[in-house]
Amino acid sequence: MYSLILDSSTKILYVCLVKDNEVLFEKYLEGNKDHAKNIVYYVNMALEENHIEASNLDEVVCGFGPGSYTGVRMAVTVCKMLSVFMKKPLYTISSLKLMASGKKGVVKAIIDARRGNVFGTIIDTENDTYIVPEGHYEGDVLDNNSYQYIVTDSDFKVDPFYVLSHKTKVDEPHLLIPNYLRETEAERNLHD
Repeated sequence: MYSLILDSSTKILYVCLVKDNEVLFEKYLEGNKDHAKNIVYYVNMALEENHIEASNLDEVVCGFGPGSYTGVRMAVTVCKMLSVFMKKPLYTISSLKLMASGKKGVVKAIIDARRGNVFGTIIDTENDTYIVPEGHYEGDVLDNNSYQYIVTDSDFKVDPFYVLSHKTKVDEPHLLIPNYLRETEAERNLHD
């Protein structure tokens, strides 16, 4: 079974191809607001290096936010297209849970949300239990809780098998909306 995992909601573009219990391709690409030019290239590279076509994929798993407004949409769009046009099942996972997956224990995962804020959570990855729910927080709010590890949007490693075992099926892929956790700047400006 071939599974493609994508996440573009952080400073790091993550592309992973898994076959059954083996990671065939895994790429962490630190970007400078340029995930759009790289995401399809690295998906194609993952497929070509393993001599498979997109039609051979059995499922697509997407980190669907929170994170950078534009960044989140890139992986979601590519995954939706693969799912709809190739008729493949689409699954999601929180980008924060994906980031935390590489640590075993209580993990604080944060993504810079600008202006001193973060998208963050504290999760016990061994029990898949949220200590602090995912949210948009002032930068130091999560520090009031205990945790064993911290991962940030520019420093994390993914456990693709954790991701695959904690994914959520999307029943209507073309209706998937990223998890932004806050209004966009344009939406906020409408209220001013």
